[in-house]
Amino acid sequence: METPPVNSVGEKDTSQQQQQWEKNSRENLDSTTQIRQRPRDSPTESLELTVSPDPASQILENPQGTEKLASGLEGDSDKSHGSAGERLEPLQASDLWYCPDGSFVKKIIIRGHGLDKPKLGSRCRVLAFGFPFGSGLPEGWTELTMGLGSWREETWGELVEKCLEFMCQGEEAELQLPGHSGPPVRLTLVSFTQGRDSWELDASEKEALAREERARGTELFRAGNPEGAARCYGRALRLLLTLPPPGSPERTVLHANLAACQLLLGQPQLATQSCNRVLEREPGHLKALYRRGVAQAALGNLEKATADLRKVLAVDPKNRAAQEELGKVIIQGKKQDAGLAQGLRKMFC
Repeated sequence: METPPVNSVGEKDTSQQQQQWEKNSRENLDSTTQIRQRPRDSPTESLELTVSPDPASQILENPQGTEKLASGLEGDSDKSHGSAGERLEPLQASDLWYCPDGSFVKKIIIRGHGLDKPKLGSRCRVLAFGFPFGSGLPEGWTELTMGLGSWREETWGELVEKCLEFMCQGEEAELQLPGHSGPPVRLTLVSFTQGRDSWELDASEKEALAREERARGTELFRAGNPEGAARCYGRALRLLLTLPPPGSPERTVLHANLAACQLLLGQPQLATQSCNRVLEREPGHLKALYRRGVAQAALGNLEKATADLRKVLAVDPKNRAAQEELGKVIIQGKKQDAGLAQGLRKMFC
C-alpha cells in the first residue's frame, strides 16, 4: 500500500539541521571505529544472555535478562567520547527503553523533539551503523518505509522497525541485543513523513495488507526461510486481530501456516497454540489436526498426538504423512511402556 507524499515532520531549518546531524554522525562514526579497533587485551564488557527462539514476535521473555543487559549498556557509548580517566555519570532510568517483548534495550544518546513518531507508511530518513556482517541492512544514510519492504524480514530489520516506532524526530539511540557481543547498533532518526496507525485503516485496507504479508510469507516458506515466513504471518495476524467479530476467515489460514513454521523452528508448544486457534474456528481442519499431532508427539503427549492423527486418518485414510507419524508415535509409546515396565521390575526385585 502506497501512502501519498506528505511533507516531512519539522521541515523548518532543514539545511542547518542536516549539517548538524552530519557533523554528529561523523563524530559518532569515528568513535565507533575506535571501539572496533580497540586492542584485544583491553578490558571489554560482554553480555551473556540466553535468547529464547521465537520468530513470531516473541523473541525473549526474560525480565531478569533485560535488567542484566541494561547494566551492561550503562556508559558503553560514552567511553569513546571522553578520556579514560573521566568518571562517567550514571544513566537515568529515562535514558533506557526496554522493548516490551524483551528483544533489545534502547539507550537514548540524544533526545528527539516533538511527540510524533513514525507510523505505518512513514518514510524514515535514518543514519545507521554498527550492524553485524550479514544483517541485510545498509549502513549510513538510508530511507526505510514503516510496514513495507523486504528490509523487515530479517531479525535486525524487525528490531530496527520496532525501535523506530518509539523514536521521535532527531533522536539518536543505541540498540543492544542479548547475546550480541559487538558494538551496539546506533540509529539516528533524522526525519519522517506522516503515516497512519493501524486503527486508522479501514477493514479493506487491513485485509489487503494482510494478504500481502501472507503472500510474502508463503514465498519465504517455500524458499526455505520459515523464520522470515513466521514474521510475515505474525504481522498479518496482528492486522486482522483488530477487525470486529467475527473477524476475517484469513486468520485460520495464517494460524495454520504459522504452526507449520513453528514446527520447523523447533517450537512445538507454540505450534500447538496456533493449531488450537485454527481448530476453535474449524474443528475438522485436517492440516491443523495433523500439525497439532506432530507437535504433541514432540512434547511427549503421545495420547493426544494419537488422538489427533487418528482423526486425520478417519477423514483421509490414505494420508501418508499422518500414517507415518502415527506409526512413529506408536513405536515411541511402546518404548515408553517398556522403559516403565523395566523400572517397575527393578523397584520390586
